[in-house]
Amino acid sequence: MKNIVGTIENETIEAENLNSHLGEKIKIHGSIYKIRKMSGFAFILLRTKRKVVQCIYSREYSVFELEDLSEECCVTVTAQVIPEERSKTGFELQLLDMEILSKPVQQIPIVINNKRVDTSLENLLNFRPVTLRNERERAIFLLQEGITLGIREFLKQENFTEIHSPKIVHAGAEGGANIFRFDYFGKEAYLAQSPQFYKQMMVGVYERVFEIAPVFRAEKHDTSRHLNEYTSVDFEMGYIRNFEDIMEMETGMLRHVMEVLKAGYEEERGILNVKLPYIKEIPAIKFMEAKELISKKFNRPIADYDDFEPEEEKLLSQLIKEETGSDFVFVTHYPSRKRPFYAMDSEENQEVTESFDLLFKGLEITTGGQRIHSYQEQLNKMRSRGMNTDLFESYLMMHKYGMPPHGGLGLGLERFTGRLLDQDNVRLSSLFPRDLNRVTP
Repeated sequence: MKNIVGTIENETIEAENLNSHLGEKIKIHGSIYKIRKMSGFAFILLRTKRKVVQCIYSREYSVFELEDLSEECCVTVTAQVIPEERSKTGFELQLLDMEILSKPVQQIPIVINNKRVDTSLENLLNFRPVTLRNERERAIFLLQEGITLGIREFLKQENFTEIHSPKIVHAGAEGGANIFRFDYFGKEAYLAQSPQFYKQMMVGVYERVFEIAPVFRAEKHDTSRHLNEYTSVDFEMGYIRNFEDIMEMETGMLRHVMEVLKAGYEEERGILNVKLPYIKEIPAIKFMEAKELISKKFNRPIADYDDFEPEEEKLLSQLIKEETGSDFVFVTHYPSRKRPFYAMDSEENQEVTESFDLLFKGLEITTGGQRIHSYQEQLNKMRSRGMNTDLFESYLMMHKYGMPPHGGLGLGLERFTGRLLDQDNVRLSSLFPRDLNRVTP
């Protein structure tokens, strides 16, 4: 019998630790990213899990044949770590020996080892399992990792509890036609449009909760800003004074995210040429005030009194950037008829809600606000909209048995990442995008 004790004895070292092994002989594993043959020697770039390391092959000290190698071979190499001031890492690896663990059986049809993958968006996504190996493409999702790390760190510091809500539901939180229906053992069920109902319920349990998970929208929008499955960052908090508490919490969260990216993701920021926005405070403007400001400044008639047109979001962000220097702006008090049934109407004006959107560089990335916590108020609003309250029995249970004033938000992770990187298509910040036409790879 063999006992498994839970420890792995690594013969190889991590690329991040090579600086502490200068002058030593080490073993390291990775994939051959690029081979540049020169006269009598070759530069070989080794792609490890987070870094690309420059190696040198030479007949003077390498005991294997260069011709045995091809790009995308998975290898374990024995090498000497040599100080090299001309290298951006401060060292290079002299390749002594190499064990080939696997070889590709076919050449990749797209060049992935240049600074950028020079191909169409369609090809970039069709060959996603290999185009993601490109150093720049990888950096996008390492930076996205940093965003979620910063979010989790901040919310845990603020005493939020992380939850995991079901994605198969019997009713849609947002309602409408943009919901995926499917047969669930002879019954009709849906894919969750958001964790809205569940995070509200959990406020009654933990007071402050958050979740980072996929949500599904059956929207027939084939645009650069829409996905049918995306990652939603949701939090909900109880015992709030008003909906501005939620905006304050998000401002602090985004500030902490930028601090995390600044402190720990210098290499990725360099590869992607990212300039992190400075967040001291975020301006807020009421929805109709924003509409009228855009109309006046750009001589643009107001066509939609319920929501922003995409061009209006860009124009408002442009104005706010010019006037305040902020890349972000909160838009508050959206019309009640535009917001879901659980949004709290304003006491001063029942036609608008205690809600907000957050725009970042011309694109909405967050929707949030205060929820109705009174059982009777929630019933009244649902009935005024002609909703069958019997279908929402489990949701209304929390109201019936007491809920504190509460509210929260949902932030689209891919949109946030895309705006941070000034990308022109949200699919570029999704590992494997799902849209109207794409369910593979």
